[in-house]
Amino acid sequence: MIAELKEKLSGEVAKLRYELNVTLPQEIRKAVEHGDLRENSEYKAALERQRFVQARLGQLMQRLSKLSDIDVTQIPTDRVGLGSRVIVEDPATEIRETYELVFGDGGELQDGQVSMSSPIGLALQNKSVGESAVLKLPTCTRRLKIVELLTIHQIDVV
Repeated sequence: MIAELKEKLSGEVAKLRYELNVTLPQEIRKAVEHGDLRENSEYKAALERQRFVQARLGQLMQRLSKLSDIDVTQIPTDRVGLGSRVIVEDPATEIRETYELVFGDGGELQDGQVSMSSPIGLALQNKSVGESAVLKLPTCTRRLKIVELLTIHQIDVV
C-alpha cells in the first residue's frame, strides 16, 4: 500500500519535473518571442502554470518524505492502524460499514477510505475486534463496534 502510493506520487513528480524543466521553458521562450510581455496572455499563463507546478512539486515532495518516514514494523498487527480495513457495525441500526484507514493529507480518497486524521480515523485507531469506537459528530454521537479487522500486514500478504 505504501509502496504503491510512493510509486504513484513519484510518477506524478517525474511528469511535473519534465513539465517544469522542458515544456514550460519552451512555452515561455515562444511567448517572449512574440514581443511585449505586458499584454502577452501566453506568457502570463505559462508563468502562472510554472508557479502552480512548483507548488505542487513541493507538496508531493513533502508527502513522499512523510511516507518514507513510516516504519511499517511500528504499525500494530492486532489493532486498527494505518492501512487497516475495518468492518464496523452500528449497534443501534445494525448497519455495517467498511473503512480503510489511509495516510491522507489532502490527497484523493476513494470510496470507503478515511484519513487517519479524520474524526472516524481517530476514533478507530488502536481499537481491536469487539471493541467499540465512539465517534463524536457535531449533530450526534455514534458508537461503532469493530466486527472485523485486517491490518496492513495481513492485506499486503493477501
